[in-house]
Amino acid sequence: MAPYQYTVVVLVFSLLQSGVSGFPTNIRNPVCGYESCPATDPSMLNVHLVPHTHDDVGWLKTVDQYYYGDRNDIQHAGVQYILDSVVQELQKDPARRFIYVESAFFYRWWRQQDQATRRVVTQLVNEGRLEFINGGWCMSDEATTHYSAVIDQMTLGLRFLNDTFGACGRPRVAWHIDPFGHAREHASIFAQMGYDGFFFGRLDYQDKSRRMKAKELELLWRASESLSPPMADLFTGILPNGYNPPDGFCWDQSCSDAPIRDDPYLEDFNVDEMVRKFLETAHSQSKIYKTNHIIMTMGSDFQYENANLWYKNMDKLIRYVNGQQAAGSNVNVLYSTPSCYLQELHRANSTWALKTDDFFPYADDAHDFWTGYFTSRPALKRYERQSNSYLQTCNQLEVLGGPRSRSGPYGKGTSDTLRKAMAVAQHHDAVSGTEKQHVAYDYARRLASGWAYCKVLVRNSLAVLTGSDAPRSFCENLNISVCPLTESSKMFTMNVYNPLAHPVSWSVRLPVNGSAYSVADVQGKAVDSEVIPVPKATKALRGHRGWALNELVFQVEAPPLGYTTYSISLLQNAPPPPPPRPKAPLTIQNKFLKVTFDPATGLLSSLSNLETQQSIKLSQNFYWYNASAGNNEDSIQPSGAYIFRPNCSTPFIISKTAKIQSVQNGVVQEVRQMFSPWLSQVVRLYADSRELELEWTVGPVPIEDALGKEVITRLDTDINTSGYFYTDSNGREVLERRRDYRPTWDLKQSEPIAGNYYPINSRAYIKDKESQLTVVTDRSQGGSSIVDGSLEIMLHRRLLYDDVRGVGEPLNETSEAGGPEGLVVRGRLLLSLTPPDTAADSHRPLAQAQVLQPLLSFQEGPAPASARLEFSGLQAALPPAVHLLTVSQWDYDSVLLRLEHQYESRESKAYSQPVTVNLQKLFSTVEVMGVTEMSLGANQWKSEMSRLVWRPSADAAPQPKQPSDPSPWEITLNPMEIRTFLLRVRQS
Repeated sequence: MAPYQYTVVVLVFSLLQSGVSGFPTNIRNPVCGYESCPATDPSMLNVHLVPHTHDDVGWLKTVDQYYYGDRNDIQHAGVQYILDSVVQELQKDPARRFIYVESAFFYRWWRQQDQATRRVVTQLVNEGRLEFINGGWCMSDEATTHYSAVIDQMTLGLRFLNDTFGACGRPRVAWHIDPFGHAREHASIFAQMGYDGFFFGRLDYQDKSRRMKAKELELLWRASESLSPPMADLFTGILPNGYNPPDGFCWDQSCSDAPIRDDPYLEDFNVDEMVRKFLETAHSQSKIYKTNHIIMTMGSDFQYENANLWYKNMDKLIRYVNGQQAAGSNVNVLYSTPSCYLQELHRANSTWALKTDDFFPYADDAHDFWTGYFTSRPALKRYERQSNSYLQTCNQLEVLGGPRSRSGPYGKGTSDTLRKAMAVAQHHDAVSGTEKQHVAYDYARRLASGWAYCKVLVRNSLAVLTGSDAPRSFCENLNISVCPLTESSKMFTMNVYNPLAHPVSWSVRLPVNGSAYSVADVQGKAVDSEVIPVPKATKALRGHRGWALNELVFQVEAPPLGYTTYSISLLQNAPPPPPPRPKAPLTIQNKFLKVTFDPATGLLSSLSNLETQQSIKLSQNFYWYNASAGNNEDSIQPSGAYIFRPNCSTPFIISKTAKIQSVQNGVVQEVRQMFSPWLSQVVRLYADSRELELEWTVGPVPIEDALGKEVITRLDTDINTSGYFYTDSNGREVLERRRDYRPTWDLKQSEPIAGNYYPINSRAYIKDKESQLTVVTDRSQGGSSIVDGSLEIMLHRRLLYDDVRGVGEPLNETSEAGGPEGLVVRGRLLLSLTPPDTAADSHRPLAQAQVLQPLLSFQEGPAPASARLEFSGLQAALPPAVHLLTVSQWDYDSVLLRLEHQYESRESKAYSQPVTVNLQKLFSTVEVMGVTEMSLGANQWKSEMSRLVWRPSADAAPQPKQPSDPSPWEITLNPMEIRTFLLRVRQS
């Protein structure tokens, strides 16, 4: 039975049992989707009117304020009233249509409706008159989101629609009408989820101009260089008016356009004028599209609170325009939906221009590049990334710990709250950093609340797996050396849970007040450890939240999808750790890397890989771009939450030298650099690390000079890049970038800095034939290579002007105490130097390890003698090419599993090959009884998934046939392939 059929049967049965009358007779045989589309006329120009609303899941108001219509002093918007009004109006005429997008809002509204309203809505859905488009919990951002979180939020929304409405609730079209640039990986995800097409509203103004002339506003997007076509092929349409109605035809209560006045006895009768204007608009639009079908979006932000205004005027428009056909007009207007429009384009049996790159960066004018939001609100971006790691750990432990994870010794725990909070955080005005400040606080509050519920679940699960109910605490501020238990305890245990399906080696830094400690692993073997003084910058940053004088540093090893335990004890009468040395060493070195410093400046001067005998010149420093206030002669556009616009091409250096302190021992070597009172860095090399860590601390960014600042770090090398650099797409495939160049049009570059910035979600690199320098980030950031051999990454932004894109306030984040001081942000970059042909072997697993980090928990005193100190949820580590993307409880006896091949084709000599995994031999404590493959969105069986096939105007060479699965239990993953399974399981 298909996933949706069970739900529909249960719904029918429950409604009939309750004696509800008037239940739609066609619910068992719904006619929705393409079959419900209205007829068109092949001899005419068919104009598809698409009534819609765009409801941001937080932006100027919080999610709750938008839903209830609160704080209308900020913005008049109330989503619940939109849905109330639309449902009433759809019932008046079966020809009317409406599409809805954001499941987060519809879920809330649906739960508040009585059975009679639900019955009406179900009938509207089953008749295709109310159609869900996109269907994710939100309309996610495409630049600053990680692919794993995007898949999760889409799955959450799609499952709700599937469980509620069955097949008729399944969207067939992706709809990203507002995000500010479009990522290739998003298109690949949509294709793998089974969508037939994708529509969006924003693209670069130069690109749009060229496409209008060439009639290429509709195209075929080949969204992966690794997946065989048409697996990642997605028909893509660019809407003519963004997502707004044509000029003069907005009939919302928020609009000022004239209604259609059709009483011929009135002096201001305007039917003839409105019909003439509409026909002109339709014919003008038809000249830039390829077929005799065009689409018009009839709606905008939070419109249709009074849907009667819209439908009454659109009814008249359709009637009077179509009435002109008797006089020879060839225009046919109809209510429609994006999927019905898409079906007509497919029936045209045409060929479509092929695109293989992405739609970044986005500019809407010569000096207006939307590249600032790649970095805006860096603290929120980091918290969202951490929360993703928390959620995956929570999901995994819910499965591994069994039912007692949800209700155990610590109470009732749930992953649902964090799952929904993370889904909301993917919205294109959330993690993007383009919301008002009070809304940003609300997003963070939701994530914190979700983690609080997950903590209970994690404690319960670890109690089940370890056999110890002793109180367990988590320390979420270790990055600023705060953890009350480790600061005060003389003996404690530390549990290290690893959410990766491969063993992990991780450097731990615990705040302590003792001067020497013993650290032992599960076998009682001593682990090398050192105590070092807490840096001054950290003491200043944490304020009164902690009092540790020192940090205990050591390396841990954790099994795949499991945990291990370390015992830590204070040693008495030990000498204090040596104070930091006041000078920089000329060199820090381990068995893998050698790093040199310029003794005159205290700055990095070279990096060497001792394994491969490579060496590059490497200097690093910090700079700031002076943010435009919008008052120069070229343009009045200022920098803001969305827009990055420096007022000159040369950034200001913060300091040419750094004040230095250094720490060197057998576990870690640190060079602590102070560039200014508001910017410092620790260059850190651990004993067994193949990467160099740069831990930066920026803020409060000074604005006493009345200048907004966009702070970057720049790595300058002698690598011969010739204008090329590389960035990832949502954490997966890597795209080649070229300075002052676009693959699909002749760029006229008007902003040499902002116009060359791209989103860096997890990594970026520069390379030549001999060397590749890869930088792995801990959050989404913007970056570029402005000069050959250079790679720069924007770290922080503090701005004094709004950029006039709607948010209505400058991006001027202040301290958590709410005072005037600017926000201080800390983060880290990991640098890897390798030969280009083996670079992916290291940077891909390194990037995954930054996204899914070990979770540390602590218990006072020694571990109980009966406790299970080590555990792995897998029978064996997965092959290096395979990443375990999802392990999540689906129903009481089923688990959702996603496995992905994490290498691109031809990327790695060692790992870019098909790999096979046996699902029955996967878990150690969960017995797999049955398996069925699903679509990536987990809302349909893979065997039933069918997509429209599109023909490119110029195709590539045919792809080789991919290997098939050896057996139902053994599945083969090809490069960049994600496969999703519903497992029927039994706890062993």
